[in-house]
Amino acid sequence: MTVVRSVVLFVLAAVLEIGGAWLVWQGVREHRGWAWIGFGVLTLGAYGFVATLQQDPHFGRILAAYGGVFVAGSLAWGMVMDGYRPDRYDVLGALVCLAGVAVIMYAPRGH
Repeated sequence: MTVVRSVVLFVLAAVLEIGGAWLVWQGVREHRGWAWIGFGVLTLGAYGFVATLQQDPHFGRILAAYGGVFVAGSLAWGMVMDGYRPDRYDVLGALVCLAGVAVIMYAPRGH
């Protein structure tokens, strides 16, 4: 259950961080206004709190692993929200990143 909880937290963190950044992007680059920017900033702040809910006590490990989730999540977000179509190298890179997440977070450790 610990792995499932961790994965759920990583997915939630990705939605908040990527979504928040996308909202800021929309507010600035697509001229949607300050409300979009403000909501994006709040959403990005919420991401920071979600990251603290991971069970592992090591900040560096959590953020390093989350980096892989962010890569894959960003490609998925672009597909859903912007119609982006990743090529095979995007997909391969995302899979490599997710494999790194698995090694960093879920490899058996002797402690």
